Amino acid sequence: MQHKRGFTLIELMIVVAIIAVLAGVLIPNFVHARAQTATAACEANLRAIATAAELYFTDNQAYPSTTSAVDRSFGTTNGAPLGTYLNNTPLDPAAATASARYAFTNDGTSAVPHYTITCPGLHDPISLAKIGGNGSTAQAIVFTSDSGLGVK
Repeated sequence: MQHKRGFTLIELMIVVAIIAVLAGVLIPNFVHARAQTATAACEANLRAIATAAELYFTDNQAYPSTTSAVDRSFGTTNGAPLGTYLNNTPLDPAAATASARYAFTNDGTSAVPHYTITCPGLHDPISLAKIGGNGSTAQAIVFTSDSGLGVK
């Protein structure tokens, strides 16, 4: 009589259980890593827009006028885009829509220049902890000319 070789039901169940435990540990880490990447990209975009605003200020002694959406025409003078200040249109990777743009608000005066750049998306609360997030709810990132990165 020949013995058939193969896996028993118990062996297969143990393998499935091990795979389930590994998936349960690894999948949340991948989701969190993706959220951290989106937050880091948003921070980099905010800094790029702030740099463009500072370059504009250096050349014109004033920040660009308030714009509802930052794009290549950021810092427009007489309708002509100033691409030397912002070479591409930054889009927020954490926004609900793929074409969401950052908002630039010039809320200062000529005597006290001040601006705010607002991120259109909401970010993972854990990834915002290093810049002042409260760790309990998703928040948007803002950049102000006087205090740098923060959350609102």
